[in-house]
Order: sequence, then structure tokens, then C-alpha cells
Amino acid sequence: MKWTDPVKKIGDLILLLLNLLARIVIVVSKRSLKALSIPFVISGKVAHFFRDVSRTLGEGFIALFICAIGDLIAGILLSRMTETLSILPGLLILIPGAIGMRGNIFGALGSRLGSNLHIGILSPELKKSTILYQNIISAMILTFIMSIFLAFMAKGFSMALGYESISLVDFTIISVLGGIFSGALLLPATILITIKSYENGWDPDNVTTPLIAASGDLFTLPSLLLAIQILLWIRNGFFDTILFLVFIIIGIIAFIVGIRGESNLKKIIKHSTPTLFLSSILGTTAGTILNSSFSLILNNPSILALVPLFSGESGDLVSILGARLSSRLHIGSIKASLRPSEEALRNFGIIIILALIIYPTIGLLAHFASVLLGVKSVGIENMVLISTLAGLILTPFMLMIAFYLSIITYKKGLDPDNVVIPLTTSITDPIANTFLVIMVISILGYTL
Repeated sequence: MKWTDPVKKIGDLILLLLNLLARIVIVVSKRSLKALSIPFVISGKVAHFFRDVSRTLGEGFIALFICAIGDLIAGILLSRMTETLSILPGLLILIPGAIGMRGNIFGALGSRLGSNLHIGILSPELKKSTILYQNIISAMILTFIMSIFLAFMAKGFSMALGYESISLVDFTIISVLGGIFSGALLLPATILITIKSYENGWDPDNVTTPLIAASGDLFTLPSLLLAIQILLWIRNGFFDTILFLVFIIIGIIAFIVGIRGESNLKKIIKHSTPTLFLSSILGTTAGTILNSSFSLILNNPSILALVPLFSGESGDLVSILGARLSSRLHIGSIKASLRPSEEALRNFGIIIILALIIYPTIGLLAHFASVLLGVKSVGIENMVLISTLAGLILTPFMLMIAFYLSIITYKKGLDPDNVVIPLTTSITDPIANTFLVIMVISILGYTL
């Protein structure tokens, strides 16, 4: 055997091993490149997401922050109402429903007016229009009849759960007068906000609905306080009873006029009334949850400053999502499927980012407002922690509520302007108050 044969075999073996190593290196390199590319792909998608939705995030945050100021004023007023709430037991059950109802009625009105402006049925100059008149009349009728229903619900919940409460007459006078006073302010405010949104090219899904809801929060509590003062002036068993009967008769007549009116007015009343009835029940449930923790709230009045902020901002977030999903269902960019599409998930991402920013912010606002006004605060850390944790737990529920309600409503052929926003915000209210109370109890160490 030649001496070259072993050398050749060794050379072939080495070459084989080198080829094998080369293949291993190539495979490892490919895998490594894929693995290393993942962060770049993710960062690229994230960058594209933020570039794509930066305007939406900007508009949404500005609208939510403005709304937070309105909700904060409402919260400050509520935190100063502890004495009134003590002398009028059960009133706290009415308040969340009253606040939510204004936003639901006038938010839907703004949405309808915005749609009519975009398709050319209405002009920004508000020229004489049957559609405009019917929309305004529908808001008046709905405000009146829903105020009466809300009063009956508040009294009914109080009796069913054995809570001490004011009479049905008192509930009705406060609710209806509060609805009349706040409605007188909200009607022109809604029309103004809708027209300015249209003229400035703002996306109504991101701006109009939250601003109208915040106006409802801002105007409702002062209106209720004025109504309470009037009740205390006439509360003698005669004038208040007469006023109660007059309100009931007007409410019945208004409802009959609505359902027998012209086609557009009839459609609004018929579509809106069942939704608003359900919304009022849910709003009263939210008030009942707060009333169950009344002694805790009296000991920590700064929590009352947080309540309208937390409920209002949660309602605004879910209404933004509901409006965006409804719009995209109509234009076809989201399919009416129970499985969230990529576009739906993209909208979820927008709401999650806004939630991560807004919930700590409203905790700070509630604390500093309480301190400035001399209201006993639970402390900045506790306030921010309560708001943030309750908000982050609530957010997944809001996403699912808005998504599935939008899909189901669209499939049923109902008008989302009359259904989705009122129901999403009303369903969110009791859940929001429940999580808020749970966080207060958990963090402050109280028991019910």
C-alpha cells in the first residue's frame, strides 16, 4: 500500500468533516439570521404601527385629556356633595345613570348629525332642515322619558336591596329637572362640537363622541344640584306631588308624539328607547355598586373625585373603539366575523396605548384636585395605583364588549349610531365601578 493512500483517506475524511461543519454553520447561520431578524421585524412593525396611527393617538389623547378636565370638575363637585348625599339617601344610585344617560342621548345625536353632515343631508350653516328638527326633538323627548325611567329604576333598586332612600316623587323631580337643565346646555353644545369637528376635518370617531360625553359629565352634576335645591324649596307634600304628576303626564304624551311622528323621528325613538332603557338599568346598577360602599366613600371623599373621571374616561375609551369599529364595518375594512381581524387588533392596540397613558394621568389629576380644594386624599401613590390597576384590569373587558357588540349589532342590521355607543358605555359603567371599588378595598385595606 502506497504511503499516499492513508493520507488521501485522511484528507477525504477531513474534507467530509469540513463539508459537514460547513453545512452545520450554514444551517446555524440561517437559523440565527431568522432569530436575529425577529426583533427588527417586530420593531419595524411597531414603527409602522405608530407612524400609521400617530394622528389617531394624538387626536384621541387630546380629546380624552379635555374630557378628563370635564370629568374632573364633575368629580370635584361630587366630592363636595357628601353632605347632600347624606341628607338625601339613595341619591348616589341615581347619579351615574343620569351622567351616563346625557352622554348616551347627546353622543348619539352628535353621531347622527355628523353622519348627516358627511353625506350632505345637513349643511354646516344649519339651514332649515326637517332632519335637523327631528333630531333635536328626539333628543328632547328621550331626555324627558329616560329621566322618568331612571328615577323609577333608582327607587326600584333601593327598595329591592333594602337601602334607605328618598321617595319616588323626590327621585323623579330631581331626575327630570336635572335632565331639562342639562339638556338645555347640551343641545347647543352638541351641535357646536359636531359642526366644528366637521369643519376642521377631525375624525368624529376619535373626537366628537368623547367631547360630547365629557360635556354631559360637566353639565349634569350642576344641573342635578340645581334640581335638588328646587326640590328642597318646594318639598311640602303638595307642590312636589303636583309637579311629579305633571312630569308623568308630559312624559307619556312626549313618548306618544315620538312614536307617531314623522318617519325619521319615529325611527330614532323606536331604535333608541330600548337601548336607553337598558343603559339606564346598567347605569343604576353602577350607582348601586357605589352606594353599597357609601360609608367607605364618606371616609375618603377624594374617591368621589376619581369616580366620574374613571367611569367617564373608560366610557370615552370604549366609545372611541366602538365608533371606530362601526365605521370600519360599514366601509368593509373589518369583516363581520367573531374572530378579530388584523385591523380590529390594530384598533385594540390604539385603545391599550391610550389606556396605559390615561389611567395613571387621571389618578394624578384626582389627587392634585383633591389637595388643592382641601379634600382629604388617600395619597398620590394610592390614587394612581387604584386608577391604574383598575383601568388595566378593565381594558380587556372594554375591548371585548366594544368588538362583539359592534359585530353583533352590524349583523342584526341595527343603526350603530343609536345602539353601539350607548350600550358599550353603559355596560362599561357598572364593571368600571366594580373594579374601582375592588381596588379601593384591596389597596386601602377596607372591608364592606
